[in-house]
Amino acid sequence: MALTLSEINPTFLPKTIIGPIFEKSVEQSAVMSLSRRVPLAMTANTAVPVPLDVPTADWVSEGGRKPVSSGGVGIKEMSGKKVAVLIPVSMEVANSNAAGLWTQLQADLPTAFARAFDMAAIHGKTMAGANGPFGDYLADTSKAVALGTTTQANGGIWGDFVKGMGEVVDDDWDYTGTVADHRLKMKLLGSTDTTGRPILVDTTQPGTGAALAGTLVGEPIAYSRSVSGKLRRQSTSADSGLRAIGGDWSQTAYGVGMDITVRVSREATYIDENGDPVSAFQNNLVLLLAEAYYGFVVGDTEAFVKFTGTPSGT
Repeated sequence: MALTLSEINPTFLPKTIIGPIFEKSVEQSAVMSLSRRVPLAMTANTAVPVPLDVPTADWVSEGGRKPVSSGGVGIKEMSGKKVAVLIPVSMEVANSNAAGLWTQLQADLPTAFARAFDMAAIHGKTMAGANGPFGDYLADTSKAVALGTTTQANGGIWGDFVKGMGEVVDDDWDYTGTVADHRLKMKLLGSTDTTGRPILVDTTQPGTGAALAGTLVGEPIAYSRSVSGKLRRQSTSADSGLRAIGGDWSQTAYGVGMDITVRVSREATYIDENGDPVSAFQNNLVLLLAEAYYGFVVGDTEAFVKFTGTPSGT
């Protein structure tokens, strides 16, 4: 028997859909794939303490005074922030193939949520360019390396990344991974050492959809279109010139709410990308409003370094 729209709970997506959507959003988010996951309360008003450092232990003689940690334990409070997407669907599609509609949501929502999360975590911006939901964002670091400044004889683009790694390590952080724009991948694959050998071996697994895609300078690399901010098929998005950001990912943590709410309306009016009102009733549409909660914190942005290039189109 075919599933109809009236049989779908209008408040929460089925649990069999919720789990895969969240897991896929984690896989497709470059930032989440390298960061540490911590519990996140479902309510946006609940803050969760996130320790981003460890105390320093030391040896003590029998009966001797116990050492006080010489390193403070950094605490960050993480609050759940709402991300939402409104999807107009024709009434015919919604009524005739509701099961297929939810299957499509399982494929599309993880990408939408992952891109919005990475944009906020990396640039501190919403997809529309306004101030983002999180108090911390990675590009706030003062460390930066311009790609293409190291000569071929000294390592080329590989040398640029080693230089950036050195800035992080010399500042007493660890360098544990890199998130990069897809545009950088071509440059990495085309780069060679002084003998003509490629410096990067692509280990991406085809068809997985995961952000993690091999290693760079001996550490994991994950790709996201939100690194540059230029998303395909979106003329309003601009290329920031950021090509990668790497550093100590133990300084980051994220949380995921465990429910996705979806509201269905056949009568509401929404504002389209051109700022014009559109009536769902008049245009025979069903509006699906999906909402979820994510949280993100950075212990210290100076644990990271930016790698910049020339923005496309300039």
